[in-house]
Amino acid sequence: MVQEHSSKQYDLDLEMLRTRVLEMGGLVEAQIGAAIKGLTANDPRALDLVIAEDHRVNAMEVSIDTDCSHLIARRQPAAGDLRMVMAVSKIVTDLERIGDEAAKIARIGKQEHTHSRLPRTPIAAVHHMGEIATGMLRKALDSLARLDPVSAASIVREDFAIDEEFRSIVRQLITFMMEDPRTISQALEILWVAKSVERIGDHSKNMAEQVIYVVKGTDVRHTSVEHLEREANG
Repeated sequence: MVQEHSSKQYDLDLEMLRTRVLEMGGLVEAQIGAAIKGLTANDPRALDLVIAEDHRVNAMEVSIDTDCSHLIARRQPAAGDLRMVMAVSKIVTDLERIGDEAAKIARIGKQEHTHSRLPRTPIAAVHHMGEIATGMLRKALDSLARLDPVSAASIVREDFAIDEEFRSIVRQLITFMMEDPRTISQALEILWVAKSVERIGDHSKNMAEQVIYVVKGTDVRHTSVEHLEREANG
């Protein structure tokens, strides 16, 4: 009876760990949405909130990482359970860095002259890029919740779309800067925002790779997309 109770508690500990990661992911997803919306709508109050809430994301990373260490020390997980704990530790790092990028976007948006000379085209493109990145993060969290490696693998393909959007924005901004040097300062600010969004896509892809690792037991980092998809579908 004691062993059965201990096993159930162990399962509860693992499930709570995953639940807390998903909770952190929900907060980070909201941060991205608020930062992009605040930037494109020129809403300083929304941007202030994103910056102020960044400490919550940081605190959750430290807390969950600590729980991972304690769980390893107390339970000595093996096989799939150990992979889950190790993956969670890596995923919360990616989530914290996504939160940092959201705060960075918010701080750039706080600068009043961001929209003064630039046409709306690159700003609208950044908004669209942000929607893709947010969708990638949402799908990564969902694949973790359902332990779905196939869904996780599809996120890696979507990262190519983010990269192409980024290159397109860079080309637009270079054109604006060449035609009107007065836009250089503002164009660079939009470029930093686009780069932050591109990094959010990269971190979401990292999270997806961890989901495949948990389920399949194969480390698919730094491998080709074709190999990753074979592992996810195998």
